[in-house]
Amino acid sequence: MATRLTVVGSINLDLVVEAERLPRPGETVSGARFSRVPGGKGANQAVAAARLGAEVALVGCVGRDEVADEATVSLREAGVEEQWIAKDAATGIALITVDVAGETTIVVAPGANSELRPGDLSLGDADAVLCQQEIPAETVAHVAELAPRFFLNAAPARAGAPEAELTVVNRLELEALGERRGLVCLTLGAEGAVLLEDGEEVARAAPPAVEAVDGTGAGDAFTACLVVSLLEGRPREKSLRRACAAGALAASRFGAQTSLPTAEEVDALL
Repeated sequence: MATRLTVVGSINLDLVVEAERLPRPGETVSGARFSRVPGGKGANQAVAAARLGAEVALVGCVGRDEVADEATVSLREAGVEEQWIAKDAATGIALITVDVAGETTIVVAPGANSELRPGDLSLGDADAVLCQQEIPAETVAHVAELAPRFFLNAAPARAGAPEAELTVVNRLELEALGERRGLVCLTLGAEGAVLLEDGEEVARAAPPAVEAVDGTGAGDAFTACLVVSLLEGRPREKSLRRACAAGALAASRFGAQTSLPTAEEVDALL
């Protein structure tokens, strides 16, 4: 039986510009290419988990606008259960610039994502819940109280995040959180990731070598793969290796949800 996972998080439409290099403050860089791609950390991780074999539902908010249809198309294609809610606000937008090395700059206008309230939540019969921090802090805290098993990708950085069975962070986000109990996964970019339990290292893995194209969805592919692998009962070190492979595959492809790998692709890379 497939793992049942509910993701509570953001739904955006990414407006992506691919440029030769990222502009400096006050500079205009021309000759770029423009795309519209479904995104948002919640939606990205829901699609990623579904492609990795989990049965996934997504709780989030979109606006009552045409952008909402674009932002949710990949969720429907991946078979994610529709638990998102239409609000009287604009669907979230992310403005993303990607250079030829795959480095990105991202600015988010959250729109309807800021309207997801604790009273909107219905977690159903989920085995576990995965949350991020592109939604209100009080909603994340409420999810932590309700979830049978709670996993948190504490991004973007924000102080005061609730404790979780597993917290996934980068260096900046870990600094914002401070000391954490339980299992923490610290992502290290091209160096891979390390699992810490009560501050002590228990596993480490490096990503396979790939040609970087766009790092936009890599962290979401990593997080979803780590959570799904652990829920499937895989050992920690193997789960971490699979997560690094998923992140590497996503970084080797363009876009957020367009880049997310399947379980078969992850295992083939390993």
